[in-house]
Amino acid sequence: MPGAGCVVRGAVLGAGFAVLGAGFAVIGAWCEASPAEAGAAREGWVLGADGIEITARSRAMQPGELVVLNITLPQHADRVTVRAFDRDAVTFADNDRQWRALVGIDLDVKAGTYPITVDAGGLHASYDLAVAPHRFPTRRLTVDQVFVTPPASEEARIARDAKLLADTWTSPSPRRLWTDHFVRPVPGAANSAFGSRSIFNGKARTPHGGADFMSPSGTPIHAPNAGRVVLARNLYYSGNTVVIDHGLGLFSMLAHLSAIDVHEGDRVDADQIVGKVGATGRVTGAHLHWAIRAGGARVDPLAVLALLGD
Repeated sequence: MPGAGCVVRGAVLGAGFAVLGAGFAVIGAWCEASPAEAGAAREGWVLGADGIEITARSRAMQPGELVVLNITLPQHADRVTVRAFDRDAVTFADNDRQWRALVGIDLDVKAGTYPITVDAGGLHASYDLAVAPHRFPTRRLTVDQVFVTPPASEEARIARDAKLLADTWTSPSPRRLWTDHFVRPVPGAANSAFGSRSIFNGKARTPHGGADFMSPSGTPIHAPNAGRVVLARNLYYSGNTVVIDHGLGLFSMLAHLSAIDVHEGDRVDADQIVGKVGATGRVTGAHLHWAIRAGGARVDPLAVLALLGD
């Protein structure tokens, strides 16, 4: 029997997981655990309209999580489009009738029910996804005051950095560049929770959009997966920064490096060394900040490791 937090035949038996809309029937159970408790992905099965079958995997159905949809089509389709949260999800073919979609639930998504649509060569399906609330922790940090209230002389640079990153997220490679499994960029566990609400020197700032790994300065940093380096330079807030485009809207950002060992335009393999841990930018000490964008959504890198790692 499924435990608390499972959905069976469309009835929600636990707090806030998936609900299915018209044209779908649950043919399995999908159980939820909080991200802190869920070291492995949970899986559920739904049957879509027009003969489209979908299995879905996720650690939890909350802001900051990644949902992997495995889509089986009744016939070949050259293209499959999945829309969720007003964004195109990352989609790619495994074989003639098997596709996968990576749906990111951005850390700012509010609890509620959201439509997901699947379009595949004239076949259509849609269902509703119920997102449960998630209360992120608050962290209070003391940093150099220039990073809380930057001097006027840095305002133009900060604006350029912000535009550069915004343009990067919206210009992904149209092809899948990553290989099968994501790997940790440095050894050890993350020591700072994704989504934490940050208060620097008593002033609230944007949520923490990545995971921090407390590694000694100079520790080699490995590419989480294959891709193309689209940014390798010093930014005001994130210091020495490398952004890898894994293709199809999936990006890794590695920040606060002491040294960058790649150049913009380089192709990198999974596990290739791209730089060294440092303490550049707005930091309190040496560590690696790893952030992931999936179809424009900010998702926890640890969710990516749980679902797409070894």
